Amino acid sequence: MEIVRGHAGGPEDFRVRQLRARDLLRGDLAGTDLEAHVEQSVLTTTFERAVNWARSNALWPATFGLACCAIEMMATGGPHYDLARFGMEVFRASPRQADIMIVAGRVSQKMAPVLRQIYDQMMEPKWVISMGVCASTGGMFNNYAIVQGVDQVVPVDVYAPGCPPTPETLIHAIETLRTNILNGEIMKRRDTTGSGAEIQVEAAADDAARTVELTRSR
Repeated sequence: MEIVRGHAGGPEDFRVRQLRARDLLRGDLAGTDLEAHVEQSVLTTTFERAVNWARSNALWPATFGLACCAIEMMATGGPHYDLARFGMEVFRASPRQADIMIVAGRVSQKMAPVLRQIYDQMMEPKWVISMGVCASTGGMFNNYAIVQGVDQVVPVDVYAPGCPPTPETLIHAIETLRTNILNGEIMKRRDTTGSGAEIQVEAAADDAARTVELTRSR
C-alpha cells in the first residue's frame, strides 16, 4: 500500500470537494466527474489483505526473556531503536493478549514445558521468532540440560542469528515476519505443513562486524 502526500489546496479546493460530495450523495454526479471522484476518494482491496495489513501492524509480543538475548530485546523496545514504529511497543504480561513470542535465549529442559504452555495460551493466529543461536540450535550449550533448538517445542516462523543478535538483527527479523504476514505466506505454509514458516534471516551489518571483532580478540 503506497501513500502519496499531495500539496494541500486552498479554501477553493476544499469547497469544490464539498460540492462534489454533495452531488454524489444526490446522485447528480455522473460520467467523467464521477470516475474522477471515485479514483480520488475510494480505496479497494480484499478482506483478507485488509486483515493481514492490520495483523502485521499490531503485533504484541509476550514478555518472555530467557538469557542475555533478552537484554538486546529490551534495547530494541527502548527509545533509541523505537520498536513502536512497527506497532510492537506493547509487551504483554498475559499470553492471552499477545500474538508473537520472541524466544530470547537458551531453553532448558525444565523451561520447555512452561514455554509450550505459554505458547498454547496465546490466541490464534500467533507467531514465533527464535532469537539467537542458543534458542535456535542450543548454541554453545551442547549438553543434556538445554533443548537443542526451540523448534522442538514450538513451531518457529523466523530465526534471528547472532550471539546475541543486535537490535538491528531483531528488527530485521520482525520486518521479515511482518512482510510474510502481510502477503499471507505464513498462513498458507502453516495450513499446508502444520509447522512454522522457518525463515532464516541474515545478521545485520553491525552484528556481523561485532562477531568479527570478537573472533579477532580471541
